[in-house]
Parts: sequence; C-alpha cells; structure tokens
Amino acid sequence: MVGLIIKKIMSNKILYSRGNNDECRTLIYAVKPILKYIPAKKIIWCPFDTEKSNFVKLIRNQNKVIYSHISKGKDFYNYQPEKQWDIIISNPPFTNKRKIFERALSFNKPFALIMSNTWLNDSAPKILFMNKELQLLMFDKRMRFENNGKILNKITFSSSYFCYNFLPKQIIMEKLIINE
Repeated sequence: MVGLIIKKIMSNKILYSRGNNDECRTLIYAVKPILKYIPAKKIIWCPFDTEKSNFVKLIRNQNKVIYSHISKGKDFYNYQPEKQWDIIISNPPFTNKRKIFERALSFNKPFALIMSNTWLNDSAPKILFMNKELQLLMFDKRMRFENNGKILNKITFSSSYFCYNFLPKQIIMEKLIINE
C-alpha cells in the first residue's frame, strides 16, 4: 500500500512527505561503515533523526552531533541549526529525493545520505551532480531498515551512501557485516 502523503505547506513550499515507508530507521550495522570516514573534531548534523537514531547514538561516540526531526518542528527545508556544523549524515525520506539533495547541496558542505541505488536510473542525480562529484559508499548486500518497530527483511532494492565532498575517492565498495 502506498502511504498517505501528508503535505505541509509553509511559505508556499511543499515539504517532504511522511508516507508509511519514509520513517525507516537505519540499523546499527548500516551506520558503522560510515563512521571511519568522519573526520575528527567535525560537528555532524543529522537532520532526519531523533535522539533514538542509531546515527546519533553511534556518531556521538566519536564526534559532536546535532540532530533534528520534522516531528519536533525542525523541517529540513526550512531549518538549519543555529550552532555551527560541518557535515550532514543521515537516512532521509526516499520521497522527494531530488529536493532533499538540492537542499543538501545548497549548503556546499560535505554530506553522506543513504539513498536507493535505483535513483541512479533517474535523471535527477545526473543533473544535480553534473558539476559536483557524486561519491558512493556501496555495499555487497542490501541494507535492511526498521519501520514501525519491525525489521524489513524483504527489501527489493540496494542502498548506498550518496556523498558529496566526504569520501577519499569517488566510489568505495565495502562488505556489510550484519550481526544484529
């Protein structure tokens, strides 16, 4: 079933939806690979996360983290932390991908955002990254996610970290170690 898309209109902008598949949590094993690429002493903004997020919990062990979430009135399209931050890392909603990446690129700061690899078939990433180097942290197997307290075991697509100015080279392949 396609989730009901709730549109929030503020200043004539349509903000990201909250369909039933857009609030999927990233499991610990899928957060761990990105940790080694985060430079020391950098402040990380997790703009789609709450204090319960595995991104917040794990990154906090090595870096300062600022987190925000639409459920707390901190909409990614209209909100930016007042405190200084250096890098965005998160798992955004897969709905309205283009707008999410346009906003992330508008800051001109490094980011690592999980996205479905099927998005590479779309023209949007090609247009958005035409003059900016898209970097990918790809994996040997599909990530699973948690939705409404249940781990989704029948994921039909693979996902990667789509990055900008973050990885040491354009494409990195790694093994996902699923131990949960």
